[in-house]
Amino acid sequence: MNVKLRSLHELDAIKRVLEHRRQEAEQQRAREREAARALDLFAQTVGPVQPLKAHNRKEHHLPRPAPWPRQRELDEQAALQEALSDEMDVETLLETDAELSFRRPDVGADVLKHLRRGRWSIQAEVDLHGLRRDQARERLAGFLREATQRGLRCVRVVHGKGLGSPGRVPVLKGKVRAWLVQKSEVAAFVQAQGSQGGHGALIVLLRG
Repeated sequence: MNVKLRSLHELDAIKRVLEHRRQEAEQQRAREREAARALDLFAQTVGPVQPLKAHNRKEHHLPRPAPWPRQRELDEQAALQEALSDEMDVETLLETDAELSFRRPDVGADVLKHLRRGRWSIQAEVDLHGLRRDQARERLAGFLREATQRGLRCVRVVHGKGLGSPGRVPVLKGKVRAWLVQKSEVAAFVQAQGSQGGHGALIVLLRG
């Protein structure tokens, strides 16, 4: 009895396999008929054609050129643009006032006056107080880049008064001025008023 059941099961399995193969064969024949109809339609539309003669030339497979590292070049250019020097002497570029303000040659002298009086509202600020020199330089460069991309005109840069520095000398104060002068997007800057940070901050006007 068990032998008969096993035989029936095996027979049923064989039938399923044969049916599956029959369906696959039918689908293949359908695809071939469709391809033949497409060729007939093409021949009726184009007309008689003449096969090309074999040219018997060797095909040379040239190596593909290496991918062009465009993004890496852009990153390197950006890094070079942000490579702010600490050795630049900017004293001769600053205005000869008590606050040592700065403006580009193409920026009118009245801009500094308007900047001090708050003609442009402060739209963003970066606080460099307490950072090491390299950290402050990188953060300032990134802040100016982002502010320019956002279309901001007036920002505040807080460098601190140096009260916690050795000898109570404001190290970042001079560095920040030198870095700002080297950034082409900076049009002018003045020392902040007392309510805006005083000696520990600068109000920076960016090019529009």
